[in-house]
Amino acid sequence: MSSDALMLLETVNFAAEKHKNQRRKDPEATPYINHPIGVARILSHEGGIADIEVLQAALLHDTVEDTDTTPAELEARFGQTVARIVQEVTDDKTLPKQERKRQQIEHAPHCSHQAKLVKLADKLYNLRDLNRCTPVGWTRERVQEYFLWAAQVVNGLRGTNPLLEEKLLQLFKQRGIDM
Repeated sequence: MSSDALMLLETVNFAAEKHKNQRRKDPEATPYINHPIGVARILSHEGGIADIEVLQAALLHDTVEDTDTTPAELEARFGQTVARIVQEVTDDKTLPKQERKRQQIEHAPHCSHQAKLVKLADKLYNLRDLNRCTPVGWTRERVQEYFLWAAQVVNGLRGTNPLLEEKLLQLFKQRGIDM
């Protein structure tokens, strides 16, 4: 087996261990690990991305934000580049939700190309998930507000990957959001 394949399996295993007790907010309470795996799959299958560090960062993108994982732990296990990409897409959970959302819009254009790829695939996964089913406790208005906010973030990521951007633009058009 190639060293890239071994590293991806190690990364999937690490993410699965870290997210093992977490569930998505959908009515089926889908295992959370489906999300980072899905983000990595979008990058590889739909975005044409083969950069192993970007795929690893996609698999790990929520570990610092949503588990007890530290940036130092990621750097020790997966290297400086992967840890940096994850840090770039990690929200500061000590801030109020609205401030975190504002910062995502503000910081999106200034992220590295690698982090922008992860952000695009993450938004694509989440928006498709919202179209598939409404999270428990969400109203139609809240779903639309999420789409409007995501469009602002994605606007700051333009020019990163035309394949992923086109898929996002189609989702926004379906919601009546012009970009």
